[in-house]
Amino acid sequence: MTRLIRLPEVIESVGLSKTEIYRQMTYGDFPTNIAIGARAVAWTETSIEDWINSKINANKLREET
Repeated sequence: MTRLIRLPEVIESVGLSKTEIYRQMTYGDFPTNIAIGARAVAWTETSIEDWINSKINANKLREET
């Protein structure tokens, strides 16, 4: 089952500010959110975990070179 997480949990998980999350979304560098109501959005937990893992893997590759 896919879990949806709201912005405060996303901020806590990734360590970025709300502004930076939306800036990176604009550039396609952060997972897009999903409208879950008239004024509510969320992200899939999997998409956030995948983004975190991609950052970890990219860092490991830089360290190896």
